[in-house]
Amino acid sequence: MAELDEIKGWVAGRVPADWYEGSAEVTADREEILVVGTLKQAKVEGNDDAQKAAGAGRIKQHREDTREKRMQISNEAERRFGRPISWGVKYGDKTFLFTHLSLPVMTRLRQKERMVLDSLVDAGVARSRSEAVAWCIRLVEQHESDWLKELREAMSKVAQVRSGGPLN
Repeated sequence: MAELDEIKGWVAGRVPADWYEGSAEVTADREEILVVGTLKQAKVEGNDDAQKAAGAGRIKQHREDTREKRMQISNEAERRFGRPISWGVKYGDKTFLFTHLSLPVMTRLRQKERMVLDSLVDAGVARSRSEAVAWCIRLVEQHESDWLKELREAMSKVAQVRSGGPLN
């Protein structure tokens, strides 16, 4: 967690203050750092279509206007932390990712587990077994987010205790 705090601090110092409303959300794993900032809502009169068009325009403008600087910050992060920054924005209640890694993960599944994935593919929920696995993971995260948060906090405490142990 100390590294994540360092990454968050570094990102807060590098991302221009006028890019987002408030601080950007920063998460990290072994492969990438993800920075998602909230964009200011466009003030527009009109129906839902007008609101959606304004949002799409605001997101596109931000993405184009910040591209060069985002690439520079990501390259610096890769040199410093050994992984690049992926970027996204929140607009209203939706999150849009500009760049992010999608990595293959190897796993061994028994027939019963493969049949679950194949059922999702056959039903049109997913286009492939890989997409079905991702769908299942999102479902678990959605329904068990509190439990996962507790688990991560417990793992963080274990890491903290280990770092203060006699072998360090």
